[in-house]
Amino acid sequence: MAPSTHPLLRHGLWALAALAAVALLTAATGPVTDLRVADVGLHLLAVAGLQLLVGTSGQVSLGHGAFMFVGAYTMALLVVNLPAVPLAAGMAAACAAGCLAGLAVGAATARLHGPYLAGATLMLAVGLPAVALRFPDLLGGANGLAFTAIGAPPALSGLVDDTQWRALVVWTAALLGLVVLATATRGRLGRHLRALRDDPTAAALSGIPVGRARVTAFVISAGAGSLAGACQAYVLGTATPSTYALTLSLVLLAALVLGGLGSLWGAFWAALAIVYVEVAGTELAHALHLDTDVRNNLPVVFFGAVLITVVLAWPRGVHGALAALGRRFRTPLQTGEAR
Repeated sequence: MAPSTHPLLRHGLWALAALAAVALLTAATGPVTDLRVADVGLHLLAVAGLQLLVGTSGQVSLGHGAFMFVGAYTMALLVVNLPAVPLAAGMAAACAAGCLAGLAVGAATARLHGPYLAGATLMLAVGLPAVALRFPDLLGGANGLAFTAIGAPPALSGLVDDTQWRALVVWTAALLGLVVLATATRGRLGRHLRALRDDPTAAALSGIPVGRARVTAFVISAGAGSLAGACQAYVLGTATPSTYALTLSLVLLAALVLGGLGSLWGAFWAALAIVYVEVAGTELAHALHLDTDVRNNLPVVFFGAVLITVVLAWPRGVHGALAALGRRFRTPLQTGEAR
């Protein structure tokens, strides 16, 4: 029997295939769709990082938007103050800043559980964006930091436009992050985190370093969220505190529940919901010619209605429902073959 492919290599090959699919999709669409595809990619990375923390390790966090804030402002500060910094270096620096923030938060909250941990991360989500208002000269205050994003390289001029290039950059970063997350989830760390989620006492008695594993989950999750924030700042060309308010953290967690806990595929469905449910709500509001105030709030209400419907119909989320449906179709086939 041939030896199985190493998980890192297998995940890398899947990532290359996914990037090729994104390149084909953006080549066949227009600028608006390209930006939405990029939006899906960065939200996929953010929710996937939250998936590791919540779905795999069982640590409830309400402050993931704060890590996106760290990445976005790290990226913006680098571009504003060091315009010649390479894009990859800026992304890497944002990810590193997020990992350091995750290390600090994870170490400070390692002994907290349940609502106490949720409350601590909630304070982070509320308080950290206010730092931009406290230091307006450095972080731009309420208006944030605006910068000119690096477009497609001259060698690709005529082959890809700026919006397509931004989508490809975002998905490259997102897929690299997903490879790390998938490899960690399938490896020893993932087994340790699932053991902690199911029974922390039994995990500690079996020799698993509980505190170290929890802090590691926070570091990886925060790095993914920070990289997603850097991608968002790159796509928008700006970083503002209002973008990373508490609402973002709650939307990420709600979308994770909608997509399905415990699987990176759940993060994919969650990212699609975050982007396209809002688009559908906005288009519905315009089609009904609603008042401006109602039009601005309808996408949020629409997202909430979709979330409630999905959770009531499929308690394990979209991915859980699809997985159950796949098992239902496979069972008759296997029964027929056994006969």
